[in-house]
Amino acid sequence: MSDNSHHLILGELVDFLSGKAITDTHDERYRQQIARHLVNDLGFDKSDIEARREITIQTTERSAVVIADFLVYMNQRAVMMINYAPGSLVTRRLPTLALSRLIFDYQIPFVVVTNGQDAELISGNTGKVEGEGISAVPGPDHHMIKSLPNEFETVSAKRRGQAEKIAFACLVDGSCMVENYCDEC
Repeated sequence: MSDNSHHLILGELVDFLSGKAITDTHDERYRQQIARHLVNDLGFDKSDIEARREITIQTTERSAVVIADFLVYMNQRAVMMINYAPGSLVTRRLPTLALSRLIFDYQIPFVVVTNGQDAELISGNTGKVEGEGISAVPGPDHHMIKSLPNEFETVSAKRRGQAEKIAFACLVDGSCMVENYCDEC
């Protein structure tokens, strides 16, 4: 394990979506399992899934890059964002929902937070949990995906600003906004 990493490096593995060699960690193994589920079980085409989307978030005078694990597209629009995080799903809801409001000028309709064993399907517009369990994640032929409107809700500047603050505070290591407030920052 490197000094800068929180993850035990297990070697390399072949990324399911890209076919490229990537670093093998316990977390990456779950991400690969999720990617295989999206394609093999739900029926999405690999070309409809974007993995590891980098998003730059800024608050006051600081910025950071965070990752959206998977964006799933239909008709050139992201219809679902999926983020993996170990542990409790409840604590991951708000920052994942916030991140979904920072990628495009529109709100991604469905947000999934998963620990690789369980999942919650969240409405991007309302923030309400619409389904629980891996089986709640909709495939391309699911009525929830098929019945999406032609236009998605635009993320207002106010909502975007709030989302940046939440995402920065919850997803960025050392994100304390008050200078010299805590020893860890």
